[in-house]
Formats: sequence, C-alpha cells, structure tokens
Amino acid sequence: MQTRPAAAESTLAGDPNNNNPFGAKLALTLLLLLNLLNYIDRQILAAVIPYLKTEFFAPGQDHGWLVNNLLSWLGGILGSDNPENAMMGLLAMAFMLSYMFMAPVFGALPIKRWTLVAVAGALWSIATGLCGMATGFAVLLLTRALVGVGEAGYGPIAPTLIADYFPQSRRSAVLSWFYAAIPVGSALGFILGGLVAAAWGWQWAFYVVVPPGLILAAACYFMREPRVGQFDGVAYTAEPPKRIGLWTAYGQLIRNPSYVLCTLGMAAMTFAIGGIGFWMPDYVHNVRGVENLTLVNTAFGLILVVSGIAATLIGGKLADHLRSRVRGSYFLISGIAMLVGFPCALLMLWTPFPYAWIFIFLAAFCLFFNTGPTNAILVNVTHPAIRPTAFALNIFVIHALGDVISPLIIGVITDATGSMNIAFVVVACTMLVGAVLWLWGSRFLDRDTAKVCPSASNDCDGKKSSGDK
Repeated sequence: MQTRPAAAESTLAGDPNNNNPFGAKLALTLLLLLNLLNYIDRQILAAVIPYLKTEFFAPGQDHGWLVNNLLSWLGGILGSDNPENAMMGLLAMAFMLSYMFMAPVFGALPIKRWTLVAVAGALWSIATGLCGMATGFAVLLLTRALVGVGEAGYGPIAPTLIADYFPQSRRSAVLSWFYAAIPVGSALGFILGGLVAAAWGWQWAFYVVVPPGLILAAACYFMREPRVGQFDGVAYTAEPPKRIGLWTAYGQLIRNPSYVLCTLGMAAMTFAIGGIGFWMPDYVHNVRGVENLTLVNTAFGLILVVSGIAATLIGGKLADHLRSRVRGSYFLISGIAMLVGFPCALLMLWTPFPYAWIFIFLAAFCLFFNTGPTNAILVNVTHPAIRPTAFALNIFVIHALGDVISPLIIGVITDATGSMNIAFVVVACTMLVGAVLWLWGSRFLDRDTAKVCPSASNDCDGKKSSGDK
C-alpha cells in the first residue's frame, strides 16, 4: 500500500472529510486546471490538421504497409486516390476508441481516486509529447490512442470527486465551473496549437503542454480522499461504501430512465460538438476560403472561449436556480438550448463570412449550455457507490455514439459527396435528437433523484442529519 507524507496531505487538501471549504475549493481548482489541459491536448490536433496533411499525405509518399492499406481500403470505398480527410478522422477515432474502452476499466479499479487522477494526468501528458515525435502517420495514430488511455483514467473519476466535496444544491453550478474548462481548453488548443505550429513547427504544439501536465499530476498525488456519499444522505464512515458488482451496477443504470435519457442525449450532443470542433478550422479555411489559417484558429478559439464559458456557467446557475421551481429543470433547459441551436447550426453553413462567425458562436453557445445540468443529472440520479461506474459507462456510450464516429463520418461524407456542408447538416440533425431525449427525461428526473437522496433528508443540501456529530 502506498503511503503519503502526512504534512503534505494536510497542507494541500485541508480536511475535506470535515467539509473544509479550502479543501473543496483546492480540489475543484486542481481538477479544473487538469481538465483544462485535458482539452488543450485534445484540440491541438485539430489546429494542426493542415500541417499533418502536408507532412504525411503529400503525393508520391510511401507510408508503410499499414497506412498504405488504410489508404487503399478507404480510397476504394470512397472512390478517392487520396482520402486524407477520412485519414485525419481516424486520428480522432483512435483517441476516442481507446478513451471509451478504457474508461470502464479505470472506473472499476479499486484505487484511490486522487492517485488514479495523478497517474492519468502524467500518462496523457507524456503521450501528447510523444505525438510531436511521430515520424509517420502510423506512429501518430498509436500515440493519439495512448493519449486516450491516459484521459480514460481521469474522465470517470473527476466528477465523482467533485460530488463528494459539494452538496446537490450547488452541484450544477460547481460542475459548470469544472466543465467550463472544455470550451476554454478547446479554444486554447486551437489558439496555442495554431500559433506555436506557425512559429516553431507542428511538433512543438504537442511539446509545450507536457510540463504543466506533469506538474498538476504531481500536485494531485498528494490530495486526500473525501468521504464517498457524504452529501447524498448516505450513512458514511471513513471507509467508502461497498462497491456494487459491475454487472449489477450496469443493470441498475439501464433501469434508470433519467440516466439512460441523459446519456443518449449527451451522445447526440457529443456527436455534434465533436464533429464541429474537429473539422471547423479546416472547413473555414479550405471550404469557405478564409485563407489565414492562424487567424481562423484564433477566431474559432476565441468563439469557443466566450460562448463556452458564458453558456456553461449560465446554464449551470440557471439550472440550480430553477431546481426547486420547475419540474425536471436540468433536462428542460438543456433540451430547449438544443432546439435553439439547430437553426443556428444550419445558418452558419450558408451565411457569408465574416457574418457566419455569429452563427458559429450561437451554435457553440447552445451546445455548451447543457454541460453543467446534464452532468449534475448523472451525479444526482446515481448512488455514490456506483458513480465511477456510471460515469465510465456514460463516457463509453457518448463517445461510441458521438465523437468517435462523427469526425470520421464527416470526412467520409465529404470525400464521397465533395461537400462538407452536407456532412454538417447531418451533424445539425443530431442536435434535434438530443433535444427530444432531454425534454422526455424531464418527466423522470425528480423521481429518480429522490431515490438516491430523498427530499426529506437535509444531507442533500449539504447539512448534517441529526445523527451526525
């Protein structure tokens, strides 16, 4: 068993078991910063796609047996001699496949959560640096898969830690702060990747994110575990509740309509945002004819920052505000946002630039608006003993049906039809699917939340019950 310096634990973590505000805020800060790097590392790839096409798919190159066979297979399906867009989609797919398949594995490991977060952060940071050292497309494909393995150890664990530091009445807002790292990190990935690649070469875009990732991972290692379920009306002790068997947990989750509808709606949202995020710089540059690629990456990055932060924080705060006033508010506002986003996603395709940036902003705003509420739903409708499994299964489903396939589908449709606009129309339609699923889920949310934390229990609002001393 690993031991940690007691002084370091006390200094870094305060005393989360006694609900020390410093410990909770420090935990949220570390997890937020690590999540920021998580999404920087993901989106740097999208920022350097034009450079990678030039590097690895120039005419006449010998790519090796594996890549040559992939090119031949995809080219035969699509009727293209050089299906480079589909090959770029495979890079995103390699990351997401390893991420979604390994998430359930890490979610079931009997390891301290902060230890797992620390190891995961170090692993994906090193793997990101290795992407810059790739000498061929096959190597880059492998290193992107390794980045996904590292991030799979973080994705299902971080939200469960946050749930054990904050009560139900604040979770949507707090999780909104945590998930605000998605648009900010994605934007910084586009901006940083574009600027560094233009100045020093695409390899350095991957190198520069390694040191901060290792530093944050080291800090996480010295954090103390919060008590599992301490804000959910669970009679907790110093030891976590007994872990429920994996298949038993899956059975409980499948019979939970709020969990199922939330997860399927998130899959539709992830399909849309993953496809748009991966291809938008290339779409604006090559399809819409905006020549300055650095400017495109910077503009899209700024749009993600402003729309993402505003939408994520407003959505989380509004959901918590309406929680006691409107039945199923977390589902309701998420579904309405997706309905509004659908026409915005269509208008961005045929509005001339620079005015098209307005509809890109509005579509992104609507996609990010649900982030806090939907993740709060996952936390609130699942028992603390199965939350890591719940988030791991959620990660598997939303990526298997979402951004694992959407970049590749967009690339395939584009290569087959010669029109990326047609591909983006398909993406926009998934927003309608997500809206319907979430509006349907509003019928079940209050009932499923009460099963985990009955409304009669003050623990749900962060207060100790009479039995706690």
